[in-house]
Amino acid sequence: MTFFYIVFGFVILQRLLEVMYAKSNERRMKQQGAIEAGASHYKWIVLLHILFFVSLLAEVLYMGPDGGGGWLFFFLLFVVAQILRVWALASLGPFWNTKILVLPGAEKVKSGPYRWIPHPNYVVVALEIASLPMIFGAWRTALIFTIANAMLLLLVRIPAEEKALRQLKG
Repeated sequence: MTFFYIVFGFVILQRLLEVMYAKSNERRMKQQGAIEAGASHYKWIVLLHILFFVSLLAEVLYMGPDGGGGWLFFFLLFVVAQILRVWALASLGPFWNTKILVLPGAEKVKSGPYRWIPHPNYVVVALEIASLPMIFGAWRTALIFTIANAMLLLLVRIPAEEKALRQLKG
């Protein structure tokens, strides 16, 4: 259980620091004239992530942390996701945010992982939601939230972001 608490605590701390960084970027960008898009679905993204962590904690506490023989694979996948997360965040720098913010006149970022992947941070989230629970054998959480996240990203979030980015060009 100690390993679970360390990893779980690390991810929660990471998310809290990211939210603080995002809020700082949001304030600065809005002062520069940034426009928010997709605000109506943002609460669902936040809710999905909160419920994911509650579910993960509940499943591991109830069922016990049992990653089985494949836990190392999922842990390595999770580590790769963290490296990609930092790379994506660093590539966007002051434009990185948890919300969809468009700054008129700004150029679309095409450096770092954005050279090859249009939405690397969403790849990171998908990898984390699938791998983190599996490290500890919480396959129910992995299954439910992988499907829910995919639906929210593919049907709502990515189309809203693409529309906002098209308006940036136009």
